[in-house]
Amino acid sequence: MTTHPRWPYAALDPTAHRPTPLRQFVLKMHSRCNLDCSYCYLYRGRDDGWRDRPPRTPEPTMRRTAARIAEHVRAHGLDRIRVELHGGEPLLAGPEPVLAYARAVREAVPAGCRVTATVQTNGTRLTDTALDALAGAGIRVGLSLDGGRAAHNARRVDHAGRPAWPAARAAARKLAARPESYAGILCTIDLDADPQDVYRSLLDLAPPGVDFLLPHANWAHPPPGQPPGRPGRHRPRPTPYGDWLAAVFDDWWDGGRPRTRVRLFQEIAALLLGAPSRAEAVGLSPVAAVVVETDGAIEQVDSLRSAYPGAAETGLDVFRNSFDQALRHPGIAARQLGERALAPECLGCPVGRVCGGGNYVHRYAPGTGFRHPSVYCADLERLVRHVADRLERTVRGSA
Repeated sequence: MTTHPRWPYAALDPTAHRPTPLRQFVLKMHSRCNLDCSYCYLYRGRDDGWRDRPPRTPEPTMRRTAARIAEHVRAHGLDRIRVELHGGEPLLAGPEPVLAYARAVREAVPAGCRVTATVQTNGTRLTDTALDALAGAGIRVGLSLDGGRAAHNARRVDHAGRPAWPAARAAARKLAARPESYAGILCTIDLDADPQDVYRSLLDLAPPGVDFLLPHANWAHPPPGQPPGRPGRHRPRPTPYGDWLAAVFDDWWDGGRPRTRVRLFQEIAALLLGAPSRAEAVGLSPVAAVVVETDGAIEQVDSLRSAYPGAAETGLDVFRNSFDQALRHPGIAARQLGERALAPECLGCPVGRVCGGGNYVHRYAPGTGFRHPSVYCADLERLVRHVADRLERTVRGSA
């Protein structure tokens, strides 16, 4: 049995706030992966619950999940939702199960609800035939890479130690030739890689957008390049990730190349200008996402598995429970509270409303839980202040 930390599980009344309906449904296609990436928090992390899941999502589970999504859409009058088809590697069984799951959801929801579907893949199984089928069904494809060169992706190998890069590069080229199907690239930051080289090499793959991800870490297990320490807003503190991202921001902001979307930078800039956030990495907008595992279990986001075994569990499933019931789960409710979920140090921080305490997962400390500043607190402040400074200089220069 999972032992959850005090906050939010013992300290939060999930009925004391008005929940935001779910609009993003992460549907697991396959609970196994053909790669063995050295930094993977799921298959090399502390939570091995994936071993007990069925490798593939059975058709009855797909149908039941689709019915629950439709129930939620009708209950809240939603006119659009996002469906993200994930793994493991979701294309391990080919494109057919992905097509079937997306079709089941689209057929179940009311006619007035638009379903945007994306499959997130490592690219190694993305054949021309698979891409044709996905494109024909209006399913866009996102790639997971660590950069646009073989050296950047040295940590991404299969279970025999063979590099994934040749197949991933071929997938990127296929997608570049099909921009209507290209959703973008997710890139986990590696401090050992030159930030400008990573960014520019990714641009060579012609993605419509790039999302730079901080490695999942917390106060018990700090990220590479950071020393351990007690939770808090410590200053002075090294900011290797903030420095890395600031260097990429300058290249993105100043570069003469066509500027692709970089989600983190656009979100921070928008927040500084007073717009609401749309991503969980920064800002205070409520998170409206949920995961359905291959056995139909309703869970919180996968990244919580990097905190402790069972951290993502809710005890709910699509066969017995509605998504409205999931909204009342303490862990899901906590991520919709905005400022009320922040640590006191964050409430008094001058950039707190922009960084939003950082990714919820990165706030974890054993015993006390998730009401702490992010383990990347100093890095986030470094990046936010850098973006603010560049914006201010641009505005002054155009005045």
